[in-house]
Amino acid sequence: MNFTLGTIDLVVVAVYAVFIVALGLWLGRKHEDAEGYFLAGRRMIWPVIGISLYASNMGSTALVGLSGDAYATGISVFNYEWMAAVVLVFFAVFLAPFYIKSQVYTMPEFLERRYDSRSRYYFSGLTLFGNIVIDTAGHLYAGGLVLKLIFPDIPLAETIMVLAVLAGIYTIAGGLVAVMYTDVIQTGLLILGTIIVSVVAFDKIGSWDAVTAVTPPEMLSLVRPLDDPAVPWLGLLTGVPLLGFYFWCTNQFMVQRMLSAKNTNHARWGALLAAAMKVPVIFIMVLPGTMARVLYPNLSNPDMVYPTMMFDMLPVGIRGLILTGLIAALMSSIDSTLNSASTLVTMDFVSKFKPKLDQKQLMRVGRIATGIFMVLAALWAPQIQNFGSLFKYLQSVLAYISPPIVAVFLLGLFWKRTTATGAFTALIVGFFVSVALFVGAIMEVTWLPDLHFLYVAPILLVFSLVTAVAVSLAGPAPAPEKVDDLTWTPAFFRHETQELRELPWWQNYRIQSAIVLAMTAVVVIMWW
Repeated sequence: MNFTLGTIDLVVVAVYAVFIVALGLWLGRKHEDAEGYFLAGRRMIWPVIGISLYASNMGSTALVGLSGDAYATGISVFNYEWMAAVVLVFFAVFLAPFYIKSQVYTMPEFLERRYDSRSRYYFSGLTLFGNIVIDTAGHLYAGGLVLKLIFPDIPLAETIMVLAVLAGIYTIAGGLVAVMYTDVIQTGLLILGTIIVSVVAFDKIGSWDAVTAVTPPEMLSLVRPLDDPAVPWLGLLTGVPLLGFYFWCTNQFMVQRMLSAKNTNHARWGALLAAAMKVPVIFIMVLPGTMARVLYPNLSNPDMVYPTMMFDMLPVGIRGLILTGLIAALMSSIDSTLNSASTLVTMDFVSKFKPKLDQKQLMRVGRIATGIFMVLAALWAPQIQNFGSLFKYLQSVLAYISPPIVAVFLLGLFWKRTTATGAFTALIVGFFVSVALFVGAIMEVTWLPDLHFLYVAPILLVFSLVTAVAVSLAGPAPAPEKVDDLTWTPAFFRHETQELRELPWWQNYRIQSAIVLAMTAVVVIMWW
């Protein structure tokens, strides 16, 4: 396959790069305080929130990975996407009002409100590490691999640095406003590109019968057996929701978009819009990988499915547009993680230890932090090639580090008796047990069972829950004034029911949630 661009393609990509950087610089010119820089002044409306959530998640790793996994192992990779819709509905129903009401900048700060500063600093440090070493570096590496196909003479490290600088410039200048508004544009390009590739691919194969003729039936099913190496059905029920909860409900670079909402309704509607946008992913990102089994039956590397389809099927000009969509997806993920990392270091550490800094000084700290993290992620990203596969690198690490965090958030939101010491003990003990199991898995310790990472995650979750409950019950209960406003209760649900009666049905988040769940159920049943 000849991965080359025509002059028109290069012009399209160059014009887009200049435009998106200029837009970010223009959007960032009016920031006057830290709240404006880090949380867009808490005035974002639901369409921007929902589209930005979608864009930040559907980066180049998702776009390349979904089609590649569909080609190699089947459509079960879509289980992560439809389960994300369910998790986002859970967020809208149960979590959004408490996050918005708390008026926090970061999720670690929310843990401090519910527990104490020990949990805040631990979670903030862990999130910072994950944002740079796992998220930002992972997206840079994936984007670098794709661009290296087009520019093979440029070293991978240099390609990655160029991508980091492009995304970093407008993120440093514009903060969350620039990130979210550029995400809206980039999502439009991403969706347009994936639709074009899907339509052209289906036109070339002629009919769906061509796919079923070369694809085993089990590869066209979302529900897979217990020994399935990709997504076993028990792991789908236990591990995938857990990872989804961590990613969508506690991860700073996703939740920060909800925290920017002008009120609770806009946070909820934005989350539900992102959930609804997850449902068509199977048609525009997953099934093209399955159709590629007809078009390119002998690809040695599944991750090359999407780039191969893009360069083989599309004419000059359109190819540049689709490549721009791919770069847009990459930049949406990078700008999100860089912005959230700078928010964490500024608001969780610098502002605490330097309380006399004014708003403009805090913005300056955030911009400097973004630049530093941009360089660190770009330097680390090339090392990911030593981990075997990007998917293994991302998912395996997440399965080990997320359960203690999920346990502490769930207990804090639904059980008033959870104490600060119980939460911190679960975090620390859970961390060391997770590290021990992760190291044992890497070193292939014989006495440890060889478990799929989707089974490891729920086991660690139960361990962390038991630890938190036991330590909490062994000490005095927390003061009611500390936990009452941050804990969900049936009384809170009944009070909301009264408030919802004053809204038209189409603004009722519960009705919207039911519609999203029904849409999701239809797609899951179609591909059962």
